[in-house]
Amino acid sequence: MQCCGVYPDNFTYSFLLKACNSLSLVQMVHAHVEKLGFYGDIFVPNALIDSYCKFGCVGIRAGMKLFMVMEERDVVSWNSMIGGLVKNGELDDACKLFDEMPKRDMVSWNTMLDGYAKAGEMNKAFGLFERMPERNVISWSTMVWGYSKAGDMAMARMLFDKCPMKNLIIWTTIISGYAEKGIVKEATVLYDKMEEVGLKPDDGFLISILAACAESGMLGLGKRIHASIRRCRFRCSTKVLNAFIDMYAKCGCLDAAFGVFSGMSRRDLVSWNSMIHGLGIHGHGEKALKLFSRMVHEGFEPDKYTFIGLLCACTHAGLINEGRNYFYAMEKVYGIVPQVEHYGCMIDLLGRGGLLEEAFGLLRNMPMEPNVVVLGTLLGACRMHNDVDLAKAVCEHLFKLAPSDPGNFSLMSNIYAQAGDWVNVANIRKQMKSTGGQKPSGASSIEVEEEVHEFTVFDQSHPKSNDIYEMIDRLVQDLRQVGYVPKAYI
Repeated sequence: MQCCGVYPDNFTYSFLLKACNSLSLVQMVHAHVEKLGFYGDIFVPNALIDSYCKFGCVGIRAGMKLFMVMEERDVVSWNSMIGGLVKNGELDDACKLFDEMPKRDMVSWNTMLDGYAKAGEMNKAFGLFERMPERNVISWSTMVWGYSKAGDMAMARMLFDKCPMKNLIIWTTIISGYAEKGIVKEATVLYDKMEEVGLKPDDGFLISILAACAESGMLGLGKRIHASIRRCRFRCSTKVLNAFIDMYAKCGCLDAAFGVFSGMSRRDLVSWNSMIHGLGIHGHGEKALKLFSRMVHEGFEPDKYTFIGLLCACTHAGLINEGRNYFYAMEKVYGIVPQVEHYGCMIDLLGRGGLLEEAFGLLRNMPMEPNVVVLGTLLGACRMHNDVDLAKAVCEHLFKLAPSDPGNFSLMSNIYAQAGDWVNVANIRKQMKSTGGQKPSGASSIEVEEEVHEFTVFDQSHPKSNDIYEMIDRLVQDLRQVGYVPKAYI
């Protein structure tokens, strides 16, 4: 355009800035703006501030520098700067600017409200919410979302009930909140009420709710929603069908997941990845590998997530040679450089198969530093195969990365206990006490009659806990009769 002698105007820069995917490009456009003198139109510096704020701390500082030298600022200038600070987690600075604003609009209030909610500072959010001169559905939805994430469903429900203008977004927020917490009855009742008031689900609603069902294992609500959209003949997009596959797979209903997959008129890579991963994590390794072959045959190029699913499938089915082949074919055949997640899967596969030396060799040859998850995986394999010497070597690396993680101490202590090394068990216990760490109790959950029950070790909270423990004692006795010997861990 410039070569043709056509000069830019103020609108040109807004489009250019939207195309900038790096800080250096924004700086180049900024230099051009200064050179041609377009600061006079407030639209241009506002667009620059907004663009700078997308690139972390360095971008925020550049945006603030421009904001401070602006001769004229409007409410968009203030909102853009506050929004950038909020997204970067600099709430104190954002609050200071918010207090200095000569005039606030709804965007200003909602931006600060969103910042406090995402930071989990719900007392400050509620204080701000009460001060608002007026509120819209975004304000109410933000508060419901914040309290849901904080686990305070009573407060979230109270605000939802008081909201004078309920749209699909706030219904999605409250139902997802209940679903994520495994509160099936409330989620189901609200879903029915939403249908009664005439609101129809859209893609965003379905994807959010199904993701929450997958996370909490709430199969009942997922099935109910599926039946509902079939009844009203809702035309599901590929993304929604992928969410159904993911939900059914994570809840263990592989037939239902495959039924959705098979019935899709148009699949994308996520569809194949979800189905491969679902089959893999439930031990159907060979089916997952066959599905991968079919995927490639149909012309789909695998990505890094495909190989995570394949390696997980090989791990759960004990397919060591197949896993090796896929791992080394990633880069050679498909041009995908293995990431730390792929190394973690491969180390897990080798470790579970008892090939601890090979797993440790792969760990040492990783092109990146192993993280806590990878090291913890290998340490777990050492415990499984009672390899104390290798466990010590792994722990040297692990304690450097996570010196106060009680889970690592607990795992190492179990390894020593399994080997009968009670002196080192005592030493590990002393180290645990000196770091002040305490391993949190693991929790399990199960859905029974549309209600999710969560329980921990020695949990007495369930009204029928005595009957449950009596049944467990009977099961243990039956297991001992067939030769099972339980292992004692700390």
